[in-house]
Amino acid sequence: MPFHIIATDHTGITVSNLERSLAFWRDVLGFELSHRAHHTGELASEVTGVPGAEIFIAVLKGYGHKIELLEYLAPNDRKQIDVRPCDVGSVHVAFMVDNLEAILNAIAAFGWRTAGKPQTLRSGPNAGKRVIYVRDPDGITLEFMRRPDSEK
Repeated sequence: MPFHIIATDHTGITVSNLERSLAFWRDVLGFELSHRAHHTGELASEVTGVPGAEIFIAVLKGYGHKIELLEYLAPNDRKQIDVRPCDVGSVHVAFMVDNLEAILNAIAAFGWRTAGKPQTLRSGPNAGKRVIYVRDPDGITLEFMRRPDSEK
């Protein structure tokens, strides 16, 4: 192969309300705000492929990963979509937690909802782990996982 991927840098998530999403990632999940940015003009349009793009960005770091929250202010024809986990293009980030019930209680206060009920995986490399998908007010999916020995 003529190239080598060196590392994963971040996961970008487009949101409808940057301040609401920032509060969740920082205050509930414990990520630390690294920096904010405002991108507009030719650079924003050329990088994203979206003519007229104007973006407010907040980058958070924690747990060995960075999350980039993006709120597009322009163009005016952007859409609010309701992508389900089964829809092509759906993406989720999975976090290992020590207490699944506690994280579910914490996220409920911020308007996030579970997509189903926690389940225990019965086969494969994650057998024994408890898992649940949750969705934020924008429909963004996160997965929370707990090892079998983390809580009873």
